[in-house]
Amino acid sequence: MGKSTETDVAAGRGMHKIVLVKRRTRLEELKRRYNTVEQAKFYVEHLGADFSDYEAEHANYYKALESSRAIAGRYARVQEIDRDYVPNMIFGAKDIVVAVGQDGLVANVMKYLDGQPLVGVNPDVKRWEGQLLPFEAGDLESLLPKVIAGSQNEKRVTMGKAETADGQVLYAVNDFFIGVNNHTSARYHMCYNGVVEQQSSSGVIVSTGLGMTGWHASVMAQFRGMARAFQLEGVPEQMAADGAQGAGTAHGMGAAWDAGKLIFQVREPYPSRYTQTELVYGQVTERDRLSFISDMAENGVVFSDGILDDTIEFNAGTKLTVSVADRVGRLVTG
Repeated sequence: MGKSTETDVAAGRGMHKIVLVKRRTRLEELKRRYNTVEQAKFYVEHLGADFSDYEAEHANYYKALESSRAIAGRYARVQEIDRDYVPNMIFGAKDIVVAVGQDGLVANVMKYLDGQPLVGVNPDVKRWEGQLLPFEAGDLESLLPKVIAGSQNEKRVTMGKAETADGQVLYAVNDFFIGVNNHTSARYHMCYNGVVEQQSSSGVIVSTGLGMTGWHASVMAQFRGMARAFQLEGVPEQMAADGAQGAGTAHGMGAAWDAGKLIFQVREPYPSRYTQTELVYGQVTERDRLSFISDMAENGVVFSDGILDDTIEFNAGTKLTVSVADRVGRLVTG
């Protein structure tokens, strides 16, 4: 290591901290459930599955984690935490966050950051691929000096914000789900730009540009299939492409990660004497207003990015406003 590099690293140690976020492997989850690896192995093999796959995944993950830890330690002080503790973590303004795992881990970490750069490390490229995992552990050697110097390439990610009238706040990198925590119908009032409907549905999905490749794409696939089945004419071609490619548009609504807008969809809205089905799809920008009031006595929830452990209760009388978040995710790309 050259003299100038040592000086830069020393400066980095004084100003930056690298937060290394890890997750439990499937093997560790099985050990928690069955108390020992041996008991977990007996259970898996008793069902006819290959336990060696769990062991290989675990070994590859910890090899990548140890390499990431060693490299990061050469450039800054390192704090290592499990994903379960991220919601309670207080990140410093100059922290650099490195998440070692799958796309879901990177998205889950991003929604708790407020402007800190986030690096997604793929611990097993033969097993996993993802839009948010551009790096392997060895890439940190050349990448971290650039991030410390502020010269990295990065993508900005628009996030969503859900806030109740009593001040509870939840952020989303991919999407929000507003509905019930079981398979019964959700009942609520929706207000979109001054138009109010009482609805009964399977819930509402509000997606970011990044999230349009996920749950949004699944719902759009259903729309496209129904349009073909009924041979509907005039269905915009861009709607047909939306979701399938993950980077298209729908009714002119951009799907770029930094588009500064959200898209909402109502799943399976039910028309009746008391419920309406006109407000089923639309966009939310800084100029739009989208809010909900729950009509459910119990089991109403709002969660984001598929994380059921971090929810807002959405029961009778709760008012919820969904908007584009002020904070923006920063995903390091090179």
